[in-house]
Amino acid sequence: MSDCIFCKIIAGDIPSATIYENDEFKAILDRFPSNEGHVLIMPKEHCANIFEIDPEKAGRLFTLAAKIARAMKDVLGFENMNVLQNNGPVAGQTVNHFHLHLIPRYENDKVNVSWPQMDLTDEQIESVRAKLAQKMVF
Repeated sequence: MSDCIFCKIIAGDIPSATIYENDEFKAILDRFPSNEGHVLIMPKEHCANIFEIDPEKAGRLFTLAAKIARAMKDVLGFENMNVLQNNGPVAGQTVNHFHLHLIPRYENDKVNVSWPQMDLTDEQIESVRAKLAQKMVF
């Protein structure tokens, strides 16, 4: 897409701190990171979000993420990590090109990835479970 910043990065029109690239994916250091070593992994083929990405490609992306995460841990020496992927503006997505965040976590850092917990009844949980289970026929 001509107006997508990640497509421009993938095409080489915008420079990036690339740590890995193959025919299908590009992994870069985030230019505005949550923490030092924050990595973004994106498919080279444009898709806006998880609702559009090919499921098999998503699986390959996550396989790559696990390998990159291990390398990051080895090089940067952290013990914890957030793996984050946002879909849509309400969920915090600011670039409409599917991407996965690998965020190293360090003791006493200022990163906050949390939310208030709901207290649902067993009936509410069962209602949602039943509706979703009906759709799980592939």
